[in-house]
Amino acid sequence: MNRADFRQLAQCRVEEAQVLLRNRKFSGAYYLAGYSIECALKARLAKQTKRYDFPPEPAFVGKIYSHDLEQLLKKANLQKVFDREEARDPQFGVNWNIIKDWTAKSRYELQSQKMARAIVKAVSDPQHGVLRCIRRLW
Repeated sequence: MNRADFRQLAQCRVEEAQVLLRNRKFSGAYYLAGYSIECALKARLAKQTKRYDFPPEPAFVGKIYSHDLEQLLKKANLQKVFDREEARDPQFGVNWNIIKDWTAKSRYELQSQKMARAIVKAVSDPQHGVLRCIRRLW
């Protein structure tokens, strides 16, 4: 996979999450909304790699093959960007706090309508959404 693939997947997954939410499939909507952010962060990580460079240390590689959004955020060098964005836009901070607790294990969990609506909004909000912020930098 490459950066363009991850960018396309991020957009596709958020659109699928919105369709599922509209059709009252809350657990799937929740999972795919979070997964869209994982893909977006991996697109950012892919942007940081340079052609012909020797791969990074195995410990670093292991951490980027993670589903942990906070860990991916740090490895993508976006923590300071998110901190500044949160200071500028408190609603962005609220949205990130909703999303950061998502895990890949959520695919095995049932989610409420309230949780699904919250994460889909937090991801896709055109003014304060987390995906909007990552898109500027991927």
